[in-house]
Amino acid sequence: MNFLKRTIPLAIAFIMGVMMAFQYYVPHEISQSLLKVVSRWGITIGGFAVFLGAYSLFHLHMTKIRRKLPGWGYSIFVFLGAGITIIFGLYNGGEFFWNDKQEGTMFEWMYFNVQVPAGATMFSILAFFMASAAYRTFKARTNEATILLIAAIIVMLGRVPIGTMISQYFPIVADWIMSVPNMAAKRGILIGVSIGAIATSLKIIFGIERAYLGGGD
Repeated sequence: MNFLKRTIPLAIAFIMGVMMAFQYYVPHEISQSLLKVVSRWGITIGGFAVFLGAYSLFHLHMTKIRRKLPGWGYSIFVFLGAGITIIFGLYNGGEFFWNDKQEGTMFEWMYFNVQVPAGATMFSILAFFMASAAYRTFKARTNEATILLIAAIIVMLGRVPIGTMISQYFPIVADWIMSVPNMAAKRGILIGVSIGAIATSLKIIFGIERAYLGGGD
């Protein structure tokens, strides 16, 4: 049983990981076909993962309702919203749900009159949190914070009309900050993330990282 639960998944991860890594360096038709097939497998598995994610979400909120945990009342709206959306999605304006009917349905009305305004509201509230975090961050307590504060002010003035009215150099300096120092830092972060992803992939391929098997080992 331990062989089936541990060894076989590790062997599959090793074989597929090595094959998919080497296929980028083998410009052959078979290699390209393998990439297409495995990509379709990934899409199929991702489709099943949606059902697992939905089950996990409903199970979490059902547990909160059953145990009357703090905020359990909001979990009721999760089930109401999901149920109503699924019903109207399947109804599809009186046609079968697999027909391509996208206009004039209740599902479309719910999206544009509930989902879109709710999303806009959340992002609007997020703007105030960002402004509050920026105020706390931009306090010139150190030399680095002072440089960050000055750069942020220049960039903000370079992106609004009032900055051009004050000086025509604000947009030029703002573009230079975004394209040179900011781009250098962004590329450094991306390189670090890429190295971390490569290291994690190697750990999974060689069986060092086994958290995906479950059980914490």
